[in-house]
Amino acid sequence: MKTIQKYLKAILPIMLMVSVLSACSKPGANTANDVQALNKQFIDAWNSKDSEKIVGFLADDVHFLQGKTHYTGKAEVSQKWVRETLPTLSDLKTYTVSSTIDDKTAYEAGIYSVDVLPDSPQEPRGVGAGNFILLWKKTADDSWKLSYAQLEGMPVIAKR
Repeated sequence: MKTIQKYLKAILPIMLMVSVLSACSKPGANTANDVQALNKQFIDAWNSKDSEKIVGFLADDVHFLQGKTHYTGKAEVSQKWVRETLPTLSDLKTYTVSSTIDDKTAYEAGIYSVDVLPDSPQEPRGVGAGNFILLWKKTADDSWKLSYAQLEGMPVIAKR
């Protein structure tokens, strides 16, 4: 009997904390997994070279930064980042370091790697890598749109 009492005394605070935390959580509350799923859809569209789907993810006031390059607005980002860059890359992979989501914003940050396609068949493929951050915002119609993308890459190296 004393063993059961000791067990109950030890587990009671844990059960109480779980009850309090689950009571504070809203059913269907946003989680970091939600933003990772959103980013996966974006990366899958990129890897399948579906420029229209990628552009569909962009907010009207999106910003894209890479080094000293800064594009602003859906039209400029669509043309100069998505449509001009998409044919030159393949097999984009991201590795999450940090992500979070709330009712209006979500972000994911980490590192990426991508194959850089050669300009001609005689040239080798390259590998690009660096850091990324993708910031999403929820719109009035409850859809998520990419509001800010920043890539900081290392120099491309030849792939062997």
